[in-house]
Amino acid sequence: RVLHASEISRSMLRREPYNLNAMSHDAAIQMIRAVLDAGVKVDTAFIDTVGIADSYRAKLEREFEGHSIRFVVEKKADAKYAPCSAASVVAKVSRDTLTSSWTFSEPEYEPVGGRLYGSGYPSDPKCKNWVDKNLADPIFGFPDLARFSWGPMKKTMQEKGVTMTWEADDDDE
Repeated sequence: RVLHASEISRSMLRREPYNLNAMSHDAAIQMIRAVLDAGVKVDTAFIDTVGIADSYRAKLEREFEGHSIRFVVEKKADAKYAPCSAASVVAKVSRDTLTSSWTFSEPEYEPVGGRLYGSGYPSDPKCKNWVDKNLADPIFGFPDLARFSWGPMKKTMQEKGVTMTWEADDDDE
């Protein structure tokens, strides 16, 4: 299950936000359900937590009641459990493959400085550099690869973009 940047942004920036933790939980549930639907018996699922581990585990146990799945939901589970470590590697390789071969929907857009996006974490110098150099348009922002709801993107838009006031927003107040 891929959560594309545009899907995350649309979800987080809508009138009633669907937050990233909830999206991540739902994506994990969809993946577990797909495995079960394929006829695979799941004894134990190791999950690197997003949010509060006990709450997430309880949510999974409710969702999969009757399937006898033991859920191990912990911080840093990818460093503690081999199946979770393997899944983390697969996710990172998939992400790198997806981003390196990304086809931008914006006509003729090619990122300044190439496709050196970095890890996607705000502390990564490569990522910071990419964000700093790739505001594609002062009104519309970054190319579709970027998650507009992400703090560093919002900050760059505030600093380098054009400030807009929408009448509809004024009406809501």
